[in-house]
Amino acid sequence: MSVLDELAWRGLLQDATEGAAEHLAQEPRGVYIGFDPTADSLHVGSLLPIMLLVHLQRAGHHPIALVGGATGLIGDPSGKSAERPLLTREGMEANARGIRAQLEHFLDFEAAPNPARMRNNLDWLGRTNVLDFLRDIGKHFSVNAMLRKESVRRRVESDEQGISFTEFSYQLLQAADFLHLFRDDGCSVQMGGSDQWGNITAGVDLVRRVTGGHAFGAVAPLITTSSGTKFGKTEEGTIWLDPRRTSPYRFYQFWINVPDADVGDYLRFFTLLDRPEIEALDAATEAEPHRRAAQKALAEDVTRRVHGDPGLARAQQATAALFGGSLEGLDAAEIGDIFADVPSSTVARTDLEGEGVALLDLLADTGLCSSKGDARRSVEGGGIYLNGERATDTAARVGGSLFIEGRYLVLRKGKKSYHLVEAAGS
Repeated sequence: MSVLDELAWRGLLQDATEGAAEHLAQEPRGVYIGFDPTADSLHVGSLLPIMLLVHLQRAGHHPIALVGGATGLIGDPSGKSAERPLLTREGMEANARGIRAQLEHFLDFEAAPNPARMRNNLDWLGRTNVLDFLRDIGKHFSVNAMLRKESVRRRVESDEQGISFTEFSYQLLQAADFLHLFRDDGCSVQMGGSDQWGNITAGVDLVRRVTGGHAFGAVAPLITTSSGTKFGKTEEGTIWLDPRRTSPYRFYQFWINVPDADVGDYLRFFTLLDRPEIEALDAATEAEPHRRAAQKALAEDVTRRVHGDPGLARAQQATAALFGGSLEGLDAAEIGDIFADVPSSTVARTDLEGEGVALLDLLADTGLCSSKGDARRSVEGGGIYLNGERATDTAARVGGSLFIEGRYLVLRKGKKSYHLVEAAGS
């Protein structure tokens, strides 16, 4: 099976220029995909182009991750309805370093004979003289053709902001990248999302016009959920790969909560499970959807790749904690993250000093129990837990020492009723 055949059955191939399949089948090729350094972390939407490079490397090709250090200072109008704030050079360089570290979780930059490479287009575009650029690159582009590009036309026809010359020039800059990589890295194929088709074919054409050589392009479809929303967007916002932005627990939860209608596609897109394994999980979803076997396999595979085995273990422990599992070893930040959506209240730190507050009062005041009588009966019946440990003494008092890192106390009644108490004040 050729690499494009592999991508096709996984649903990762929407279109390719003529001859691309044959070109990739003949011998190892240099293939690049661009990454926009607008943040110091990639997000789950970046996983699809990353996985394209993973498949290419596994097939023996030479993957090149191009960080758009220069084009990131400009901004790509594709898929955008308004001009984006421009990055500073220092901010872009910091973001590029963060992206490189994350790519190392997926791509082998030392593998023989086809190590992944990372390039930054600021290294050549940043040194380009504007007159030379207009003479050597600009003369090969028709403004009429550029205006027909959908992303440009939509912005030009806008009654509000239109499009600046800065963003209008983006297509030329990306085409110049392809030409540079063709010459210096032997890169003959560019890939990306389908919104990049116009930019990619512009680069293919520029390579032909300037060098007489043959370059190719291929694109993957843009992902939307079965409900029609943009993939990777939640009510809480973007799902990042950096654990400082999105905890491994939240990351794992994003995947474990994928709807049945989407999970089969996501297994194909974002894991390296083979066809029989995925089809078996498809069948399990059809026969026993309540077991969520496919979602668990997806969440485990992607979380392990992004956050490693330790990150996956913490995410699974945190998930178990929400359903009555042990809280041992979890820190305050993780507790706050896990129980962010349960009812909560605060108690003054001064009230926790000395003997602290009466447990029955605390249970009634938080509303976890309807009254002190209900609280007493619940404790006597063995249905009250403090940080996962069953409470047995109706006369117990709760002091600051019970609060995890002095911040949180997790109360539970029965199997599913939680309340998070936070110690407030100095």
